[in-house]
Amino acid sequence: MKSKLQVFLCIYKMDNLLSEIRNCTVCKGFLPNAPRPIIQASKSSKVVIIGQAPGRKVQNSGIPWDDASGNNFRAWLGVDKQTFYDEEIFALIPMGFCFPGTGKSGDLPPRHECAPLWHQQVLKAMTEVKLTILIGQYAQSYYLGNDCKSTLTETVKNYKEYSSKIPPITSSIRLGIIFGK
Repeated sequence: MKSKLQVFLCIYKMDNLLSEIRNCTVCKGFLPNAPRPIIQASKSSKVVIIGQAPGRKVQNSGIPWDDASGNNFRAWLGVDKQTFYDEEIFALIPMGFCFPGTGKSGDLPPRHECAPLWHQQVLKAMTEVKLTILIGQYAQSYYLGNDCKSTLTETVKNYKEYSSKIPPITSSIRLGIIFGK
């Protein structure tokens, strides 16, 4: 059992880490707007959702998944906004923390600096993770590496090949999450 001091130090460490991330400007020269890193996490988050990068609306609001895709995702998860935005339950970690800009056919890919710079630090600081969900091609490629199939659909279809803690999904798959099982 952790002492009160150990718990305090874990919380302090996570708070400082999140503050560092939210103040990060590593890729500012490549962004269309001033950096505004978006992340939600707690040392005691139970479910980690690793997604792509915030879109323009999320970048403006500062709230992860605060757009139509977030509404759809919460509906598919079967959770309300209050539960989804409870950092003690859900950690929302994008592959790129800032809006990367718009390309010819939609948003640009997440910046490649964020995940190697910050992800492992955040994941190590969370002590109660029960499930990690990889949303989309960039998260799956980064975390599954050579085990990814040739398409996102094939990777998802073969989810049983991957660790039970890291199911690759697309945002069109309905999930049932049971805590503590």
